[in-house]
This record gives sequence, structure tokens and C-alpha cells, in this order.
Amino acid sequence: MKKTILITGSTDGIGKLTAQKLAVEGHEVVLHGRNLEKLTAAIAELKQNSNNENIRGYVADFADLDAVRQMAGRLKEELTKIDVLINNAGVFKSSAADNKDGLDLRMVVNYLAPYLLTEELMPLIRKGTDARIINLSSAAQAPVSKEVLLGQAKQSAQATYAQSKLALTMWSFDLAKKLQDISVIAVNPGSLLNTRMVREAYGKSWSSADKGATILYELAILESYKGVTGKYFDNDQGAFGRAHSDAYQQESIDRLIEVTKAMLTA
Repeated sequence: MKKTILITGSTDGIGKLTAQKLAVEGHEVVLHGRNLEKLTAAIAELKQNSNNENIRGYVADFADLDAVRQMAGRLKEELTKIDVLINNAGVFKSSAADNKDGLDLRMVVNYLAPYLLTEELMPLIRKGTDARIINLSSAAQAPVSKEVLLGQAKQSAQATYAQSKLALTMWSFDLAKKLQDISVIAVNPGSLLNTRMVREAYGKSWSSADKGATILYELAILESYKGVTGKYFDNDQGAFGRAHSDAYQQESIDRLIEVTKAMLTA
């Protein structure tokens, strides 16, 4: 069965590689990027390489939550369903530390934007067949500071990145409990994969980007992962594993979700 699959942050890196693997198999692939020129080039490249014309794209800067809402609105107008949502877009280093609202860019792009996009697209996801939500976590996870989340305190890029990825994982586990017949998996695609974000942050890599793309492809469509939900896949180990201990503390999760909802409805 051909699926409709949305991959955020898919104009380069493991997002683009994952899109290529899925496009070759004839799935409807929906790309996302923040740069129209790069997005247009990625769509053309994937169409040519896959001989699949069923590829489209949407532009939105995930540092701007209003842009996320606008993109979700367009998707709801133009798609009838989403079978798989891969929340891949992420940021580590940036020339600007904060967005226009004074919130840390890592918290916005890595956590608040996928949270908001997923909530907005839920009507389409509920119409999907064997619907799956795959959230890109990381081996780097650290306890979430409410002050950092709210933009009231500043910490290093590394510290805030790790907090954003734990927040995403905590939310993933919470969402899995609330949804029926929709799988939610948080995944560390692999540490120090050879992507632009990693090279800019660390200047080195340990593994090929294809390692990350392969696990995203597998989690998205393989029958063996059907119905698997509320888990953390650690691709450094090649298996499901344990996330940070806070991801299993319901009281901490409830506090995070409460603050998040308040921020997104303010």
C-alpha cells in the first residue's frame, strides 16, 4: 500500500535521504524546508532519482510558530490524510540564539514546532492507515528547565539542545498514551551522523547519514513496527532502549505538557 508521508527538515541530511528511500518505493512524499530554493531543488532531484512524480513540498521557518500554523493549515487544505509524520527538522547551532519571541531557537524548532505541527495535523493523521508519528530525539537528553523553555533563562547550545530533545521524548511518550491506533516512537537516529548540523556543531562524524535514514525508513513503513508505540529507539544500539529517566516520570511529563500548552495558546 502506498502511503502519504510528511518529513520535516527534508531538504538535506537524513530527512532528504529518508525521503529518497520512500520515494523510490512510490509513496507520496511531502517535503518541508525553510528555504524555497533548496526545497524546489530537493523536489526536482527526488522526482528524477525516483521516477516518482508524487512529491510535493511546503516552506515554513520552524523558528516561527505562526509559520508552523500556516503550513499546517495549507496541509489540511491540500491533503486528505497523513499515514506517517516524521518530525525530523532540528537545529543545534545558529547565528541567532532566539526567535522573534525571545524563545531559544533549539526549544522552538526541536520541540515546540513539532508538538504544534502534530497537534494541528491530528485530523489528517487520524485518517491515516497504520498511522505513525516518528519524533527525532537524540542520545543527548537533559532535564528540562522551565525557565529555559519559557525563554526566561539562557544556557549553552549543548545544554539547551539536550533539554529540547528530552522534552520531545517526554511528549512522545505522553502522546502515545493518549492516542489509540496511532503509533508514536521517539528515535535517536545515531550519534554524530555525517550531516551538516553535526559537522557545524562538532566538526566530525562517527557514522554515515544513511544509518539514520535507514532506521527512519524502517520505522515509517516496516510491518514489524506496526502497533509499536510509546518507545524509544536507540540507533546507537540498534534496538529499543531506555531514554532519560525523566521521560518515565509522569509528574514531570504533566508539568512539561501544562507549560507547553499554555505557551502555545497564549
